[in-house]
Amino acid sequence: MYSTFDNVDGKQARRTGTSSPLGELFDHGIDSLNCTLASLLQTVATGAGSTRLGALIALCPCLPMFFSTWETYHTHTLYLGYFNGPTEGLLVVTTSMLISGYLGPQVWDHKIAEVLPYPELFGDYNLRELWVPIIFISFFTAGLPGCVYHVVQARRKAGLPVAPVFLEWTPMLVFTGSIVAWLGSEDSHLLEDNHLTLFCLILSLVFGRLTTKIILHHLTRQPFPYFTMMLVPLVGGAVLANLPRFGVEAITPAYEHLYLQVYFVFALVVYSNWAVRVINKICHFLDINCLTIKSRKDDKKDS
Repeated sequence: MYSTFDNVDGKQARRTGTSSPLGELFDHGIDSLNCTLASLLQTVATGAGSTRLGALIALCPCLPMFFSTWETYHTHTLYLGYFNGPTEGLLVVTTSMLISGYLGPQVWDHKIAEVLPYPELFGDYNLRELWVPIIFISFFTAGLPGCVYHVVQARRKAGLPVAPVFLEWTPMLVFTGSIVAWLGSEDSHLLEDNHLTLFCLILSLVFGRLTTKIILHHLTRQPFPYFTMMLVPLVGGAVLANLPRFGVEAITPAYEHLYLQVYFVFALVVYSNWAVRVINKICHFLDINCLTIKSRKDDKKDS
């Protein structure tokens, strides 16, 4: 249903004469929020739980979404390759959930060597760990190269320098680097007591703000946004988790959990406030409603 509605919403808007920049902002903005939430369900379905592997499965879909948004900013066209997240990616995830539902999540505990040929190639790895190469191979072969190619072609066609656009990867590098530093620290407690769920909810809002801001700047022809305030606490959390590396005493689990709770409230308030203000301004400027179709004078005459 999600995949179907994600594909037909544009056609429905054109059919009702309600196509607008707000529709594009809603479409890709909600996709951005959903990246982490849908893949968190994948973490549950495969029984990965609150582990580093579970975090990887939950957070990796943010990478293709960011670069697709970055590509759209420069090309003004949303390209979807032969293998992409909104179509094939969802089918793969749905299939894995059906397998877990029918056979139980313990099916992913089976060794790869027991299922696939050439057991000597897979050693002691289980089926769950197969998601790591699937995720990275699909991103670095079917995702990133196409995005870079289209952006480079667009810049050259416009007679603009190519090299500066790669600096626009900075916010995603900060986002990804902070997550890796926080989760990877031996003094972090993110993977204890199911705190990974709260962490993913926070990152859904942070990533949603990051990409939706790029979409907004694309629609309004503004310079590329390199920064959002919602990244600051993420960097702060990474620093706190690595304090012993700087000769400072490690934070306690209770303090880290409190930090997460405050961060969630901060992210929710900032994102919601920003979203409402942007939606209201666009609606006022275009003289449209947000979730309903405004009646027009011509419609009243026809009736």
